[in-house]
Amino acid sequence: MSTTPTTLSEQIEAFLAESPIGVVGASSDPSKYGYRCLHALLEKGLEAIPVNPKGGEILGVSAVTSIADLPAGIRAINVITPPVVTESVIDAAIAHGITRIWLQPGAEPIDAAIERARAAGIDVISHGPCILVALASR
Repeated sequence: MSTTPTTLSEQIEAFLAESPIGVVGASSDPSKYGYRCLHALLEKGLEAIPVNPKGGEILGVSAVTSIADLPAGIRAINVITPPVVTESVIDAAIAHGITRIWLQPGAEPIDAAIERARAAGIDVISHGPCILVALASR
């Protein structure tokens, strides 16, 4: 078993090493960050599964409608949702056994929700860089 990442760069590397990655808040609208984040992951050759309550297909990948619908092997999610929604996303992630969450800037819920995730053993990237910035340097 690997050690717990201690620096932000180690957290990012550990997150991106997970495959596939759930993209919660994925969108079929190219102007939305949910689309851009999914696109960037796929463009870098990473496997990603869109999570969108409407389901369907986004960027040629079948979307699931909730975290509960993600395959059991998914351990990491990238979250691009409004903060009020992110709180329920964290609860669903805990219930699903997610071990890594990357909260995009602007998606962060109240600190108590982030602490709840950490208390459940989830490695959380929050109040940090956007995944688009991290992927651009890879």
